[in-house]
Order: sequence, then structure tokens, then C-alpha cells
Amino acid sequence: VQLQASGGGLVQAGGSLSVSCEASGRTFSAYTMGWFRQAPGKEREFVALIRWSSGRTYYADSVKGRCTISRDDTADTVYLQMNSLKPEDTAVYYCAATSLYSSDNSAYVSGELFDYWGQGTLVTVSS
Repeated sequence: VQLQASGGGLVQAGGSLSVSCEASGRTFSAYTMGWFRQAPGKEREFVALIRWSSGRTYYADSVKGRCTISRDDTADTVYLQMNSLKPEDTAVYYCAATSLYSSDNSAYVSGELFDYWGQGTLVTVSS
């Protein structure tokens, strides 16, 4: 499995940005895809996940209502649309994939269930 993240950049506070993760090497219908982020000097943080087959989503409280995760079956791509961005959203954003299933969304929050990780894309939000 290969994950290629893209779309990061510089945006002003209050603005919007979408990052993408193109997945290859598998059929992802049974996978759970996630976005995580890591700010300078901080631990990696869960952002959102999507169950590829059902499209069900789950968000961290810190981004709920501001971010939307989605997937495009035809392009094997997962998106994270971020709105009302804040300086504290500044981080390297990583996409991740796993075939491991848990009915409990919170089981994925630590990142330990994810087998595959992309290289990350930097999002910088200026104040």
C-alpha cells in the first residue's frame, strides 16, 4: 500500500484548505482511512477517519464541525476539507490506512491500528 498526501500550504486564519491522500496497491473497500497531524514539538494527534465501504466518519473534537473527511472510490483518494482554520491547526498532516477492523471508532485514535502511513503534507495557518 502506498499513500501519497498532497495539498498542504499556507492559509490565513479563517480560511479553508483541502488535503488529499491518493491510495494505491490494494482494493480499499475494506479499509479504514485516517488523517492525523503533528505540530512542531507536539505528539501526533488524530483528526478524522472514514470507513471506506460505508463512508461513515468520525472526528476529533478539536476539528468537529470544521473539517470533513470524504473519499472518492473512482480515484482511490481520501480528502480532508478544513474550514475556519486556526493557527493551532498548523501541522504536518498524515494520511493512514488499515485493514484492521474495530466497531469502536475510538480504537483508531491512537494510530496504533493503522498499518500504512503517507509522507505528510504541511499545513500552515497564519494569524
